[in-house]
Amino acid sequence: MATVAKDFSIEEKLVAVLSLQKIDSKIDELQTLKGELPMEVKDLEDDVEGLQTRINNVDAEITTINDYITSRKDAKQEAEALIAKYEKQQDNVKNSREFEAITKEIEMQNLEMRLCDKNVKDALVELQERETVKNQNLSLIEAKKEMLAQKQEELEKIIKETEKEESALAERSEAAKEKVDARLFGAYERIRQSYKNGLAVVPVLRDSCGGCFNIIPPQRQTEIMQRKKIIVCEHCGRILVDIDLNDSVQSA
Repeated sequence: MATVAKDFSIEEKLVAVLSLQKIDSKIDELQTLKGELPMEVKDLEDDVEGLQTRINNVDAEITTINDYITSRKDAKQEAEALIAKYEKQQDNVKNSREFEAITKEIEMQNLEMRLCDKNVKDALVELQERETVKNQNLSLIEAKKEMLAQKQEELEKIIKETEKEESALAERSEAAKEKVDARLFGAYERIRQSYKNGLAVVPVLRDSCGGCFNIIPPQRQTEIMQRKKIIVCEHCGRILVDIDLNDSVQSA
C-alpha cells in the first residue's frame, strides 16, 4: 500500500506511478507466458476428481448388485430345501387335504425358484452394464490423468524458469508502490483492475491514447507534456503520460 506523505511534484508522481506500471506489466507478461495452463490444469484436476467419484459410485452399485444376486441365489437354495422337505412330507400325509396343501406349497416354492432365476438373470445384465460404464470411465480417467501430467509438467517448467524473475519483480513492485502518492495509487489500482491488459498508465502514441487508441486533442497533449497535472483519457480513464517521460522511465 502506498504511504507517500511528502508533497512531490506532479512529474515525480507520474514517474513513480509509471515506474510501478512498467514493473507490474513485466509481471503480467510472465503471467501471460503461463497462458491458460493454470486454468487447464485446474479443469483437468476437477475432471479427474469427478470421474473418480463416478467410478466409486459405480463400484458401490456393483457391490449392491452382487449382494442382491447372492441373496437371490440363497433364496433359491432355501426354496429347493423346502421343496425337498415338502416332498418327504407328501409320503406321510393322512388325507387328500394335507396332500393338496403340501402340493400347493411345492408349487409356490417352484415359482419362487423361477422368480429367483429371473431376478439373477436381470441383475447379471445390469451388472454387465455397470461394468461397461466403469471400464469406460476408467479409460477416460487414464486419458485425463495423462493429459493432466503433461500440462502440470509444462506449467512447472514455466514456473521454474520464471520463478526467480517473478519473485524479484514482485519485491520491486511492493517497493515501487510505497513511492506512489496514496490517492494516485488508489486510482491506478482501480483502473488497472478494469482492463484485462492491466494498463492504467499509458503514453500518448501518434496523437492517440496508448490504451484505447482514441485521438487526444493537441491542447490536451500540450498539457500532458507540461506535466503540471494528472490527466486521464476522457474515453477510457487511463492516466496519460507523454512519450518522452514514458521512454525515460525504465522497468529494470
